[in-house]
Amino acid sequence: MSRLLPVLAACTALASPALAFDIDAMNAQERSAFGEEVRRYILENPQIIMEAVAILEEQREADQTQNDVSLVAANSPDLFQDTNSWSGGNPDGDISLVEFVDYRCGYCRRAHDEVAALVSSDGNIRLIIKELPILGEASVLSSRFAIATRQLFGDEAYKLAHDALIALNSDVTPAVLSRLANTLGLDSQAILIQMDSQDVTDVINANRRLAQKMAINGTPTFVMETVMLRGYLPLDGLRQVLADVRTDG
Repeated sequence: MSRLLPVLAACTALASPALAFDIDAMNAQERSAFGEEVRRYILENPQIIMEAVAILEEQREADQTQNDVSLVAANSPDLFQDTNSWSGGNPDGDISLVEFVDYRCGYCRRAHDEVAALVSSDGNIRLIIKELPILGEASVLSSRFAIATRQLFGDEAYKLAHDALIALNSDVTPAVLSRLANTLGLDSQAILIQMDSQDVTDVINANRRLAQKMAINGTPTFVMETVMLRGYLPLDGLRQVLADVRTDG
């Protein structure tokens, strides 16, 4: 009953916007009569439920958006100035786009080419990738491989590893990663050793702490300037958000 009261209140407000009353001041008989009247009105006008739910959902989304703006502002240095995360695109771009990624995430894989298309076609976006392995040991191994590659061989090697990992369809094991390193022309033994280092662990832990502070519990999650996008968004949607961000900026 307690979960229904907000809907009933919204229904009543929609039915009689000018009506003001204190439900707590009603006696038992008045409460019963009020309940019967609300029930009768809902049965005669069932669409009122959907209207009330839509209003509540709009309010919830507005509250979430405002909360996300505050979270981005509070964590801006860790999002946009973190030297432990790879960045590409235009380093002097007017828009910074952060992506939290897990290599075993199907939606991250789906988003990969679309994000690349957005960045290349726009030409004025700085893309920052943050490793957030949340889908098990294979995710952790993949992220460790990518981070270790960057720490040892730099940004170009990382991008090669990142693109290869996002497309990798086999199980992720040290042997598979060793062959992948060799295919990319990298020192597989050095990477496998670096994967177990504290330096790699520190990067993953920092990204996890940041995700926790920002209430991020899924991938992909994007931050485009002040806007947080929780989940996959097709290319057309990304372009619309980009246009809105530039307009608002």
